[in-house]
Amino acid sequence: MELVAGDVRDVLVIIGTGDHGAFADRDRFHAHLSLGGGMDPTWLDMFSEAARGAADGDGPMDLLDARTELDGPAADDDAGLIIERVDPGWITAVARIPDSAVDALTGRWIDRIEEELGALPSEEKPWIRELAERIVRFCRTADRAPDVIFVWSLR
Repeated sequence: MELVAGDVRDVLVIIGTGDHGAFADRDRFHAHLSLGGGMDPTWLDMFSEAARGAADGDGPMDLLDARTELDGPAADDDAGLIIERVDPGWITAVARIPDSAVDALTGRWIDRIEEELGALPSEEKPWIRELAERIVRFCRTADRAPDVIFVWSLR
């Protein structure tokens, strides 16, 4: 799973060629955030819910509702990739989360994950806090990009 900010055509070319390292090119892409394969998109919905709670209800909609699937050569059933455009409103709402709210957001996010999946090992919790910070930083940079693309795999 990854989020990429830049022109959608450039993102699709890179996905099609499989050269994901090219997403680091800041002349072509505003921002890139690899989320790894250890989570699924529902974690970002729980992040959104936690962000709304940390901001007293004013925050991003669920990512599920902020995504629109794209068609393209890289988005075929054989590859198992889902390629979606993220609504700019979601990016802006996350970008506006103040640094002072990230601790509360993280606590709420961990609570939501544990409600869904069961207790997390204590060594996972610092990683989730770091991820929350990285998502907010990504959105602050991506807020100026023409497109934000969410890429994930069913496999």
